[in-house]
Amino acid sequence: MKVLGIIPSRYDSSRFPGKPLVDINGKSMIQRVYEQALKSDLIQDLIVATDDQRILDHVIDFGGKAMMTSTSHENGTQRCGEVIQQYSNYDVVINIQGDEPLIQAQQLDKVLQLFNDSSVKIGTLVKPIKDISEVENSNRIKVVVDHQKNALYFSRSVLPFTRNKGENASYLKHIGIYAWRLSVLKELIVLPVCELEERESLEQLRWLYNGYSIRTAETTIETPNIDTPEDLKAVLRVLKS
Repeated sequence: MKVLGIIPSRYDSSRFPGKPLVDINGKSMIQRVYEQALKSDLIQDLIVATDDQRILDHVIDFGGKAMMTSTSHENGTQRCGEVIQQYSNYDVVINIQGDEPLIQAQQLDKVLQLFNDSSVKIGTLVKPIKDISEVENSNRIKVVVDHQKNALYFSRSVLPFTRNKGENASYLKHIGIYAWRLSVLKELIVLPVCELEERESLEQLRWLYNGYSIRTAETTIETPNIDTPEDLKAVLRVLKS
């Protein structure tokens, strides 16, 4: 199985402009993500997909691979779709979040190991929720799965709803690392937006709506992402400790 890792990286961010190049203890965020992804045992090639010349130049300067992509992409999946027009000689593509400088190679490999099953077309991670406050947090995406660990639905709402409040309930949180068979990714990027996706603002619902199954693997690892300067302070505290 030949795997391509892609790290989508935008310069413009409404909450934290320029965050891919922000310094984190002597290295930029994008360099830290890149170096963490290189530790994967299963990724053969790794490339940053960006829409900004500053990021592209920086990645090349530290010895990484980078490709300039369109500024019009709405999400990382579309940016990955542009990359595979040039990098097509792979079986599986994994989308690595460019704002998680502490991402662990074990997380990436766990998703990729799902593709040892030839029936798997899309893979992602889930994690048991320990803190009940996260269940009611709309920024935490919940997921329910079937007996084969295929996702049934993703939601920002409490999922599943527990009718009898006294019952013990278990919940799963979605960890947003995606991998696809390359042929499937080519199909996904031309699908139209569906109503469920618009209502929940969750791209993966477009795939489920169109009949694609998403296999999940359970992890105990969750690494912080950086959306705001305050998030950066939290990551610096982790590194210091």
